[in-house]
Amino acid sequence: MTVKEIFETMDYGPAPESSTEALQWLADRGGIAGHYINGSWGPLRDDFTTTNPATGERLAGVTNGTEEEVARAVAAARKAQPKWEKLGGQGRARILYAIARLLQKHSRLFAVMETLDNGKPIRESRDIDVPLAQRHFYYHAGMAQLMETELPDRKAIGVCGQIIPWNFPLLMLAWKIAPALAMGNSVVLKPAEYTPLTAMVFAEICTEAGVPPGVVNIVTGDGSTGAALVNSDVDKIAFTGSTEVGRIIREATAGTGKELTLELGGKSPYIVFEDADIDSAIEGLVDAIWFNQGQVCCAGSRLLVQEGIAEDFYTRLKTRMSGLRVGDPLDKCIDIGAIVHPVQLEQISKMVSDNSEGETFQTAAPSGCFFPPTLITGLHPASTLMQEEIFGPVLAATTFRTPEEAIEIANNTRYGLAASVWSENINLALDIAPKLVCGIVWINGTNMMDAAAGFGGVRESGFGREGGWEGLVAYTKPKAKPTKLKPIQAYSGNGAPSDPLDRTAKLYIGGKQVRPDGGYSKPIYGPKGALVGHAGLANRKDVRNAVEAMNAAKGWGKTTGHLRAQILYYIAENLSARANELADRIKSLTGKAGKVEVDQTIQTLFTFAAWADKYDGQAHGVPIRGVALAMKEPVGKIAVFCEDDYPLLGAVAPMAAAMSMGNRITLIGSEPFPLLATDLYQILETSDVPGGVVNILTGGHAELAPHVAGHADIDAVWSFSGSDISGTIEKAAAGNLKRTCVNHGYDHAPPAKDLLAAATEIKNIWIPYGE
Repeated sequence: MTVKEIFETMDYGPAPESSTEALQWLADRGGIAGHYINGSWGPLRDDFTTTNPATGERLAGVTNGTEEEVARAVAAARKAQPKWEKLGGQGRARILYAIARLLQKHSRLFAVMETLDNGKPIRESRDIDVPLAQRHFYYHAGMAQLMETELPDRKAIGVCGQIIPWNFPLLMLAWKIAPALAMGNSVVLKPAEYTPLTAMVFAEICTEAGVPPGVVNIVTGDGSTGAALVNSDVDKIAFTGSTEVGRIIREATAGTGKELTLELGGKSPYIVFEDADIDSAIEGLVDAIWFNQGQVCCAGSRLLVQEGIAEDFYTRLKTRMSGLRVGDPLDKCIDIGAIVHPVQLEQISKMVSDNSEGETFQTAAPSGCFFPPTLITGLHPASTLMQEEIFGPVLAATTFRTPEEAIEIANNTRYGLAASVWSENINLALDIAPKLVCGIVWINGTNMMDAAAGFGGVRESGFGREGGWEGLVAYTKPKAKPTKLKPIQAYSGNGAPSDPLDRTAKLYIGGKQVRPDGGYSKPIYGPKGALVGHAGLANRKDVRNAVEAMNAAKGWGKTTGHLRAQILYYIAENLSARANELADRIKSLTGKAGKVEVDQTIQTLFTFAAWADKYDGQAHGVPIRGVALAMKEPVGKIAVFCEDDYPLLGAVAPMAAAMSMGNRITLIGSEPFPLLATDLYQILETSDVPGGVVNILTGGHAELAPHVAGHADIDAVWSFSGSDISGTIEKAAAGNLKRTCVNHGYDHAPPAKDLLAAATEIKNIWIPYGE
């Protein structure tokens, strides 16, 4: 091709990257990807094959880890963890820094190996995946250094089991391993069965960096190996992958006491307003949906275009799509590489071929494990392709008329991972961003990520964050040692009332006292057997009514922290006015002096009132010309099973924490002493608390737990109950993958900041600036 022809056609010639060195690396190690346990390789078996997606050629054999091999890796990690933690922050920082330097030194090998194994273009491996992996180890080396001064009350969780996907094998490894090691944990990591090779290279540099044997362990295999790791003796599971598998893991870990973070699927909206820079938005869209062949959990796979520019936008987009180059991922001129595996290609092809709606535009792709860039316009927001994750280079599109409609369509999904907003009106963009239900919003950009800014979602996109302070804390636990709870039995009596008046406390729903739906109540006796009163027995319909009341009070989340503080102070003032009465009530129900508990309750209200307008987000120091704002938003609707032994404080503390952050809450009062929770009615009614913000139910915790945790319209469930309901809650919560905060049978009264963290979701809003 002559220079003249190049200028006339603007075609690129091939610029192949050599795979010789990477293939030789594999050959020198026997051509097997296997276990790295306790600083040594083995066993290495050729149980199944990993292939080059672009050619179908064999790359290596892979060892399929057994339960016994996983257990051996976990045992090695368990033995190594205490010494690693005792090494101290500075000692761990030096080793993490060494890993980062070695990632840089071997960056070309990592990039080529990643492309060979995964099929993504070498430009993406070289320019994005490998540098970001390096960045995570550099960043977390600093976090290790700072741990002792910035997190003085926290310590390592212990042994972390980590399971990563095939779409970003090296980067996901870095996201998982770097924070875990920084905080003093040891790890057992399982790479995806399709893409184990860069994990093998990483294991080798761990030895070179001086990572002590057993601190980093890698077990290869398929889903059965992952299941063995989930069920092994680890203290935490960190999983990135599909929502379906995440749900299985939530159920498998329920009741075990294992910490869990899930980074799952997405169906992220890409919203283009009519005042957007169309050409820039189209270039952003290329990165949003065709980056890594669309095999990205946060891919902008739902295009929402304002009607006035839709026709022009689609025309320009199709022109741009026609110029995308699909082919050999080792060619530096290629835009779109191979699909990771024929199984994934078949799934993408089937979803597209089964669709009968809208208008489909496709470009071309070579034969083999490739799929052409695809645009499907004119879809209804409820269409399958607008709702289900395709995980391929397929863009589903629809239009909207107003910003309000854009928000409604964008939030019409079971997922909540990311969103992109394109507008030259920054006021409009910043108005839209807080209204989108997701964990990340990019304004006039897409796929911006950094170790300093947490990544993760809400709803069925999972819970927990990767990166930043919020991701770091998930690899720690409080230093204070919890004590085992002793169940408290309700007192019994002879039925004789302490006075002749009927003392049946009703439920409190929507700002009104209501009778329980079932019409039943139970007697509550004092320590001497006297009948103190009756408490209603709520059922699942009462739970449903409480949820409806919380939905009706959604405006609470939009109030200012200043207003919420005022109301919490008012509650404290009114409660203080009845302090003697409440102290006597505590004594009559529990037999213990109540003054200390009442004083602690008032102090707790003041504490959370103080935090209501001070629990700030932050501006992350990300390497762009702009900022990433970590905004702390309310979780939404929270249900709490209150602790038994402090019936007043145990109800007010979670209530105040949730209210201070803008949540609506339903309390299920102390099971043996529920009348303290019902005594709050009059205080709430006279403290300007809007109806539905706080709802109070009474009844058996074990009977209500599956209904509360299984309710699809509750966003989080907390349990400090003395009843053994933690496992029930975690298992039922898998239905919509709601957040849980449970005690697993221990005396678990979280510090104020831990409750505030449980009451908030962090949304990172990326705002680039400049022309």
